[in-house]
Amino acid sequence: MDRQQVLDLVRGCLADILEIEPSSIPESASFGDDLGADSLALIELVEALEEELGERTVGFRIDDEDLEDLKTVRDAVDYVVAKLDAA
Repeated sequence: MDRQQVLDLVRGCLADILEIEPSSIPESASFGDDLGADSLALIELVEALEEELGERTVGFRIDDEDLEDLKTVRDAVDYVVAKLDAA
């Protein structure tokens, strides 16, 4: 998966969780401040990404301790891309 595909996936998952349009989610958006996502929404995002990416990359997981470092959509995309590259 390339970076754009990961971005589209993150936007799609967030849009479903937050019930907003994927196109209204800029890469620079902060989960809390810009999108109004609470910790439960972020957990749902992690679960959705793990489920989706687990089918492509066996054992793909987002570590709980890393979750607090993911503040923006860009952070999440960069994290996923790095994890996929390392796999």
